[in-house]
Amino acid sequence: MTEKGMSKPANGEQRNRADSESQLKKKQPKRATKSDAVVALLSRSRGATIDEMMKATAWQSHSVRGFLAGTVKKKQRRAVTSEITDKGRVYRIIAETK
Repeated sequence: MTEKGMSKPANGEQRNRADSESQLKKKQPKRATKSDAVVALLSRSRGATIDEMMKATAWQSHSVRGFLAGTVKKKQRRAVTSEITDKGRVYRIIAETK
């Protein structure tokens, strides 16, 4: 018995619990994130406007622009281009050429 009056589980029980927890982690699919949604929009051939990214993520415009500059360009090291069209400024991730 332990200090608080509860007995410790046997080593086999601890191992079984750890095995079942690791199996649960393996079976769960990757959770879709807002970052993934923005990268998917930018990867489309037609690209995405700030408004489209704002609607997909519920972020404000300055947050979207900060994500583009800080995460996509600096951390992920992806090339992002933009051009002005009749829809406004459209952003795209340039496909990597190897």
